[in-house]
Amino acid sequence: SDLFNAGFQVKKKQFFRNFMTIMLFGAVGTLISFGIISIGAMHILDKLNIGSLGLADYFAIGAIFSATDSVCTLQVLNQEETPFLYSLVFGEGVVNDATSVVLFNAIQNFDLSHIDSSICWRFVGNFLYLFITSTVLGVIAGLLSAYIIKKLYFGRHSTDREVSLMMLMAYFSYMLAELFALSAILTVFFCGIVMSHYTWHNVTESSRVTTKYAFATLSFVAEIFIFLYVGMDALDIEKWRVVSGSPGTSIGVSSILLALILIGRAAFVFPLSFLSNLTKKSLNEKINLKQQVTIWWAGLMRG
Repeated sequence: SDLFNAGFQVKKKQFFRNFMTIMLFGAVGTLISFGIISIGAMHILDKLNIGSLGLADYFAIGAIFSATDSVCTLQVLNQEETPFLYSLVFGEGVVNDATSVVLFNAIQNFDLSHIDSSICWRFVGNFLYLFITSTVLGVIAGLLSAYIIKKLYFGRHSTDREVSLMMLMAYFSYMLAELFALSAILTVFFCGIVMSHYTWHNVTESSRVTTKYAFATLSFVAEIFIFLYVGMDALDIEKWRVVSGSPGTSIGVSSILLALILIGRAAFVFPLSFLSNLTKKSLNEKINLKQQVTIWWAGLMRG
């Protein structure tokens, strides 16, 4: 709901103008971050005696912690005040999800005892497959909703039906993505973009106003639920019992992971911003230092 709304309300021109930078951050940046976190965890956590972790476990830690939480960040940045920054951070979060999903699945499915070039190529193939199919699925679901509302009689000129159809089609795209084991975040996001561009203009005036506020409200409610669950999870008595035996180790592991996330994030945000700036001609399109620091910090937000 939250990501669909973000796709629905996103400034499309701004998003696609910065698409190459977003892909650079979301795909290449995530891989750099993954490498640093995995290698760092392998060398440092090994010394803490927290149990026997294999190569796949360390890679899994890297894949999980290199995934940023775009939902949190969207609450902090305002699309109206900082459209350029918003589109970069948000776009990176969406592409980052696809990369992290592929990374995690690759680690579970591939034989990591002997890594060679064929595994790398399979990984790249998997990523492109996931990214393209998830995007296409979202676009198809969005176009289908526009077609239904424009051509078929049962959805026309009735606000409640039009709004219901749009909501159900958005959910339909999510269910399809889950069914085919694709990136639901990418699918829902692109479904939102297509719907706001085509479907939205085919509905009555009252439906336009209703959908805009209904999606924003649902998005807000969904977010509150996420934070409620996180808060309840933090007060889980069982977890406190497990930790109470060795609080030093728990604090140590958390601090090390946080430091690795900080380093892994900085290792790609600043160099890749520099590369991106080389290709931009106007000053407005360049990412200044303040914005780079914000992007670096934004990726540290985990629910």
